[in-house]
Amino acid sequence: MVLLYSSSFIAFFALIVGFYACGRVAKINHATKDLDWDAVANMTGDLATTKRTIQTLNNRINGMHSPKVAEQELMMQLLSNQQNKSNGQLKGG
Repeated sequence: MVLLYSSSFIAFFALIVGFYACGRVAKINHATKDLDWDAVANMTGDLATTKRTIQTLNNRINGMHSPKVAEQELMMQLLSNQQNKSNGQLKGG
């Protein structure tokens, strides 16, 4: 008896899931009925532009586009260290 009820429940559940999937496919087909290749190309280009903008923003936030500032600070430290060494002791004859 349990086997009969469980198999009936599973079959009914599979039928419900199948109807749900058919409804989703029909909804997508209806939504994309008027879509042409030009629209797809425009959306792809817009998506690529948006992705590039987000990557640039993330790189700026992470500081990946500021190596010049770090290099300038390093050069200033080296320059100040060299000046301190040369201004130390004066040897004369």
